Amino acid sequence: MIRKVLVANRGEIARRVFRTCRELGIATVAVHSDADATAPFVSDADQAIRLPGNAPGDTYLRGDLIIEAARAAGADAVHPGYGFLSENAGFARAVESAGLIWIGPAPESIETMGSKIDAKRIMAAAGVPILEVDLATVTPSDLPLLVKASAGGGGRGMRIVASLDRLPGQIAEAEREAASAFGDGTVFVEPYLPTARHVEVQILADTHGTIWVLGDRDCSIQRRHQKVVEEAPAPHLSEATRAVLHDSARAAARAVGYRGAGTVEFLVDSHRVYFLEMNTRLQVEHPVTECVTGLDLVAYQIAVAEGRPLPGPAPAISGHAIEVRLYAEDPAAGFAPQTGRIRTFDFPGVAFGLPDRYGVRVDSAIEDGSDVSVHYDAMLAKVIACADDRDAAIRLLDDALRRGRVHGVVTNLDLLRAVIADDEFTAGRMHTTLLDERLDRWTGGPDPRSVAKAALAAAVGQATRVAATAPVLGRIPAAWRNAAGRPRQRVYRRGPQEYAVTYASTGHRLVSDFVAGVDVLDVRGDRVVLSDGPVRETYRVTVAGDAVDVDGPYGSVGFELVPTFVDPAETVAAGSLLAPMPATITAVSVEVGAVVGKGDPIVVLEAMKMQHTVTAPTAGTVTALTASAGRQVVAGAVLAVIEEIH
Repeated sequence: MIRKVLVANRGEIARRVFRTCRELGIATVAVHSDADATAPFVSDADQAIRLPGNAPGDTYLRGDLIIEAARAAGADAVHPGYGFLSENAGFARAVESAGLIWIGPAPESIETMGSKIDAKRIMAAAGVPILEVDLATVTPSDLPLLVKASAGGGGRGMRIVASLDRLPGQIAEAEREAASAFGDGTVFVEPYLPTARHVEVQILADTHGTIWVLGDRDCSIQRRHQKVVEEAPAPHLSEATRAVLHDSARAAARAVGYRGAGTVEFLVDSHRVYFLEMNTRLQVEHPVTECVTGLDLVAYQIAVAEGRPLPGPAPAISGHAIEVRLYAEDPAAGFAPQTGRIRTFDFPGVAFGLPDRYGVRVDSAIEDGSDVSVHYDAMLAKVIACADDRDAAIRLLDDALRRGRVHGVVTNLDLLRAVIADDEFTAGRMHTTLLDERLDRWTGGPDPRSVAKAALAAAVGQATRVAATAPVLGRIPAAWRNAAGRPRQRVYRRGPQEYAVTYASTGHRLVSDFVAGVDVLDVRGDRVVLSDGPVRETYRVTVAGDAVDVDGPYGSVGFELVPTFVDPAETVAAGSLLAPMPATITAVSVEVGAVVGKGDPIVVLEAMKMQHTVTAPTAGTVTALTASAGRQVVAGAVLAVIEEIH
């Protein structure tokens, strides 16, 4: 019987496992890097042990330190979560050799399925259809191709190849990224099916020969080959296709003697099914399966690790669930990761954990005051809606995202709302490149009029707050001037757009013509009431330094107050290439004096486990270079200066 579990992971999944352990009466141990010392998952655990350093290679990927921590805390079992060491057969063996219980599949199963190359060979032998291409005889008719890392996932070490002359270079790039992310640079190539669906099957197996197939999930909405939206069951599959998926997943589990929770992933191209890979761990998207089965998959992982049999047949699937991943990233800027401090994280009326039956669930890595660092994955939380049917789940999810308040860093919240409101998604017509095809539409942001009203609320709300807290003349109304006819003005920036909001004081009221047809009815504390024709709308305005957050009927909008005067020292030279996010420089491709063409790589950055190439915006000459390999830079740091060639 397991009495104390160490979770060899961080963030949202560590909190998720701790929650189940508390419900089962199992004591918990967290391990944490220095950057995570104050993270919520650390305080969620009964005990916590420091792993010195910040980089994953120094902390969460150090299996020896984690096993030492388990011994020091008196843990008798280790749960790996997902990512990091969760699919590392050597770590699983080391855990068992240390006399600890490994809450996961047998190391032999992990090893067999950990190599996607070996996994495809085994699946083919088991009669599971696979995708393959022979590089020795590849021709242009085989294009496009997909280069993939054999030892990992999550889009890292993955490249799409559209021309054969680029294939060697793309393989080399994928090998570098795979080696950095997984410690194994082995890659392989397969045909790329851009309009296929990504569908996966959840399995759960015990040590007594029982294999449960717990339905399927559609994970086709992806960016950079990483999932963004997942749902169960996968919509609009024929019964024949669903049967092939489930039978193939069961055959895959049986072929490797699987135990515990795992996922078998497939591409569905029309009605054809192809094996992709098997994830020998819990998946990020496991909550949607929990919602439609009523199971706690972590509890069953623990039960299987204790040697208990699965009780009877697999439960039936009931209802529908949709999950979205909330990332600290800017979709309009190439999904550039964002860092900073979370000022507010709140989804009103929603609790962390599984709803009693239907409702909204939030599994989060953060809370108010949490820091989002450059060292780890950009995912902040998952928002999951469970309902009787798909339409009801979409409606619940949209409402939760509209009411959600996430302030302090740029996120993909607006993108998520745009996705689930899109006609193609609501009709269930998804495929793996749909996000790329509709990115401009989905990153267009909210309605301009609603943003303008939020800017107006920000201006009058901030003006009233400043007046009320003024150390002198505090009784003078906000925006009062002794020179009539000269209104006050505040300028806000949201992305590239600026909003110059003018307003004035008339008696004890604030008035503004910034948005036609909109009047200011009341400003009190952090509450601003506007009227748009006959419609009365209430906004909540929160000020933190130069940041102003506005929550209203259309969702949250964040602004930055533009200073009236700009320090000349803060300007940068024309032609400067700036770091788009805090990152580590991994490669520099040029020297001072080099002549480059538009689009040529200049610097490669690594942040949040992803590599980002900064390219020349125009043809020119490199006149200055501050970047050097191994250096850490902050967002906005000048990397190089390119003088344009006319």
